[in-house]
Amino acid sequence: MKARMIRIAAAVAAALALSPAIAQEKVLNLYSARHYQTDEALYSNFTRQTGIKINRIEGKEDELVERIRNEGANSPADVFITVDASRLAQADAMGLFAPIKSAVLEERIPAHLRDPENGWFAFSTRARVIIYNKLKLKSSDVANYEDLAKPSLKGKLCSRSGAHPYNVSLGAALIQHWGEAKTEEWARGVVANFARAPKGGDTDQIKAVAVGECDVAVSNTYYLVRLLRSTKSEDRAMMEKVGVVWPNQSSFGTHINISGGGMLKTAPNKEAAVKFLEYLASDEAQAYFANGNNEWPVVKSAVVSNPELKSLGNFKADTLNV
Repeated sequence: MKARMIRIAAAVAAALALSPAIAQEKVLNLYSARHYQTDEALYSNFTRQTGIKINRIEGKEDELVERIRNEGANSPADVFITVDASRLAQADAMGLFAPIKSAVLEERIPAHLRDPENGWFAFSTRARVIIYNKLKLKSSDVANYEDLAKPSLKGKLCSRSGAHPYNVSLGAALIQHWGEAKTEEWARGVVANFARAPKGGDTDQIKAVAVGECDVAVSNTYYLVRLLRSTKSEDRAMMEKVGVVWPNQSSFGTHINISGGGMLKTAPNKEAAVKFLEYLASDEAQAYFANGNNEWPVVKSAVVSNPELKSLGNFKADTLNV
């Protein structure tokens, strides 16, 4: 009897020792710099499908990257997602991401929207378009990014900070297309055309164009769609005054940026991390990005039922690797 009790106790102890590993398989620790309420449905649907609970920590991009780096090998984070290619590239340069071998991700995510080493992947896109005051300019006046530096626009252009990643990424793309010298010359021309010192975010630039503080600016598209979908009459009235241009349709196409993420090298729940990233590439999850947060899906088969997003129409996107 005593020997039997010892065997039972040993079996119970072994089961208890295994339980953390079992629990780990059902948990995903997500560090996210996306702060959109619509993502709640995205995450809850993943848990419903897989039984994997998501523990989420949200914060600013730089803070989360620094936290992951400081936590080192002891970091509980499995996946880091953020907006803007430059931020993903920065995290990758720090050696934070682990390359993923996934036939699902490689098949569904276009090559120009993921890291060549498969360290991180884009899951949604937004275009950086030119917006203009319909009473002051014609769309032909600002058909290309080059036009933003034309002397005829002196004192007519508004911008957020040139150091913001959205503008840094645009500048990096232009360097690839034009070279450093031409891009620097262009940037000086843009600065010479400022109506005021750079301030605020993209929504502030849209408002400034609408009220006539300036005639032209650049903005990411999901800010425009957010205003188009607004229940506030003043927002819809504002958008009636603003025209949208898809720049460089006769050359390399409109610059696009991304929201994306990857699995961390120190991820304790690697299997769950890969499942989550593959889920983000599913048609169902892709529809959440488009219909919930006004971003374009990266998977062509995803169904977009967002009328305001669709109202922007089709355009030629730059296929330069982000």
